[in-house]
Amino acid sequence: MIQRMVTSALIAGFVAGLLAALLHFAFVQQYILLGEQYESGALTHFDAAHSTSDHGAMTAPSEGDDHAAQSHDDDAGEASPLVRNSLTVVFAGLIYVAYALLLTAGFGLAQSFGIAITAREGLLWGIAGFVSFQLAPALGLAPELPGTIAADLTARQIWWWGTALATGTGLALLAYGRGYLVWGAAVLLLAAPHIIGAPLPDGFWGVAPPEVGAMFSARVLGTALVVWAVLGWLAGRLWSQENT
Repeated sequence: MIQRMVTSALIAGFVAGLLAALLHFAFVQQYILLGEQYESGALTHFDAAHSTSDHGAMTAPSEGDDHAAQSHDDDAGEASPLVRNSLTVVFAGLIYVAYALLLTAGFGLAQSFGIAITAREGLLWGIAGFVSFQLAPALGLAPELPGTIAADLTARQIWWWGTALATGTGLALLAYGRGYLVWGAAVLLLAAPHIIGAPLPDGFWGVAPPEVGAMFSARVLGTALVVWAVLGWLAGRLWSQENT
């Protein structure tokens, strides 16, 4: 069983990681780069040099803005885009292989209780993984864009892991538990992290426009849903094939 778990996880995780990297490049990375420009000062939110017309249309950047953007480009040129993009692919692969290992470990546990895992079951598990590891934590801690602020890192990590564990356990109890007591415990687990509340900064400020942060968060969650669904479906399909 261990060999089957590892094999399914490596294949599904690699495919999902590659898909995650491609979707990141297509939909997310442009907002990270934009946020970094605001964070570095190359762009400024509500910059007085960016005046608007009577119709609200923004005028062209001034010469000083061009100089600032050029300076930022020169600084960013120190880090090769090829290196940055390659690291993105590598880290995406490692992360989703780790997620796939968790999924297939769950498949093995479910099988020990007589629950058959198919591609359809895997798809549902993948969506549950998305809810546990990304959607539920994002209700308290939105995906962090460069140029925005956040609370203490250790406090955020503790709350994030607690939320992921509580949400995953609650969803499992809802799906496979029996009885009102079990279902009540599941609802309590799902709600507990948000009743406690995520750690927040003492005040709200930041240099990146909220519109950029909102679009970044939406695209991060949207692409993650797609990747998790593919990960779960493929892992379940590979698991069921090796089990026949």
